[in-house]
Amino acid sequence: MSNILVIGAHGHVGIHMVEKLGKTGDNVFAGVRSDKQFAEYNDMENVSPVIFDLKGTIEDMAKVYTDNAIDKIVFSAGSGGATGDDQTLIIDLDGAVKSMLAAKQAGITRYVMVSAMGADDRSFWADSGLHGYYIAKHYADVELRNSGLEYTIVRPSALTNDEETGKVDVIEQRAAGMNIPRRDVANFVVAVLHDDKAINHIYEITSGSSDIKAVL
Repeated sequence: MSNILVIGAHGHVGIHMVEKLGKTGDNVFAGVRSDKQFAEYNDMENVSPVIFDLKGTIEDMAKVYTDNAIDKIVFSAGSGGATGDDQTLIIDLDGAVKSMLAAKQAGITRYVMVSAMGADDRSFWADSGLHGYYIAKHYADVELRNSGLEYTIVRPSALTNDEETGKVDVIEQRAAGMNIPRRDVANFVVAVLHDDKAINHIYEITSGSSDIKAVL
């Protein structure tokens, strides 16, 4: 049983993630921006909401880790499509990097990043309509790979609200039109957290035909 902090637990993927992790028997801490969001987790098994401010200091982040005896971290936060590139840099890049530095300060080694498919493929960024977002994701992933943490990077294709299937494909080259249900991204992250073979791997995933455990 682990103490897992999900940063960005109020996001469209994070909310599914904390609920699924709680059902595995882990102690799950839902990192959110405001205590006004706490009530949404009242009915979730083994889930406790905590304030986690990505605009705060590294020291404040490390204190959240140590106060709750966190041993695994998932970063699933994002500034959202309604904000500008400045907030994307502050949250998706600098916030992510600070959370990694805080993990090292707190002595935590296991860190899972929810990134984006194509974060290493500059060829389409400029025409994607999300240029700043992909830059932020790319360099956050680079920092994680170089951090010395036991990382896993999960890069899903375009996200949908379709029902989960429990099946994915891991691909080598992105293609237009790929998508995956948010619930299956959550399923994949849950599996990664419970499988040490996933440490120091990057997975670019989309809807597919392979059982998640078989993929890992």
